[in-house]
Amino acid sequence: MIGKAGDQIYLSLIIPAFNEEARIQKNLGWILNFLKSQSYSSEIIIVDDGSQDRTVEVVRQIAQGNSQLRILRNNENLGKGGAVQVGMREAKGRYLFFFDADLSVPIETLPAFLAELENHCDVAIGTRQKAGARIEVHQPFYRELMGKTYTRLSNWILNLGVSDFTCGFKGFRGDVARDLFSRQRLKNWSFDAEILYLARLKGYRIQEIPVTWRDDRGSKVRLWRDVISSFFGLVQIRLYHLSGRYQ
Repeated sequence: MIGKAGDQIYLSLIIPAFNEEARIQKNLGWILNFLKSQSYSSEIIIVDDGSQDRTVEVVRQIAQGNSQLRILRNNENLGKGGAVQVGMREAKGRYLFFFDADLSVPIETLPAFLAELENHCDVAIGTRQKAGARIEVHQPFYRELMGKTYTRLSNWILNLGVSDFTCGFKGFRGDVARDLFSRQRLKNWSFDAEILYLARLKGYRIQEIPVTWRDDRGSKVRLWRDVISSFFGLVQIRLYHLSGRYQ
């Protein structure tokens, strides 16, 4: 692996956060301990998306003793896609990842993704739907059903053939991430589908990697509103393409 002292930052981790006061300290500690055991240089970028609790204060306290950790703050809630885009634009790494603050996919998953990005693909995305994936704690039935329905709709509208759009663990080669996220238009939950659609348009190699996944009941999804906006987001993606806005 590349990323010794003095080199470009090897790995950037972008974590969108919205009202994560209750769990961000524990999960950041877990991530920092994992990174200490790795040989490469890294940075963690927390993007606070207009939290109304003590998320920012908690992260700033941790950052005082960790130069690799920094926090960016949106003055208003842009949506998960908007928060991720802010972090991706600021990241300096050779490889860029984003994942959820709840660590529903363990941080120990990183090495397998990095190996694929180093050798085989431009975009590596987690999947809960392929052989080798393991669900340790399931979502409520209705949320699993809606997730599968959204995946079918996404593949029907966007013609991508992806098994899991919404797994919150995705990695990119740095130059690819900067290209894709500079073209991103959507700020809501449809941004995952938009980024993968852009990757396919640009001819980037996408690899799905089975993950271990554990549901966290502290999800910030506002179910019906987000489901409806995500569906219309899929239509927007096609319209943006047809109108040339992804050029």
